[in-house]
Amino acid sequence: MSKKHIDECVRTTLEQYFKDLKGTEPHDIHAMVLAAVEKPMLDVVMQHADGNQSKAAEWLGINRNTLRRKLLEHKLI
Repeated sequence: MSKKHIDECVRTTLEQYFKDLKGTEPHDIHAMVLAAVEKPMLDVVMQHADGNQSKAAEWLGINRNTLRRKLLEHKLI
């Protein structure tokens, strides 16, 4: 899967979100999208890293302590 494919999935989902609002004013879209994407991303990366937080953090381009905090926030550990 390419970055372009992920971009298209996000774009399509957001377009559907706006359609579903039926004219209602949206709120906190940034936080909503980050919350929707971050947890499954962390879960999948941790699975592929066989639970190795150092490896997962490197793949994600974040500090291991940041990864650990995010895993705790999302109740993934």
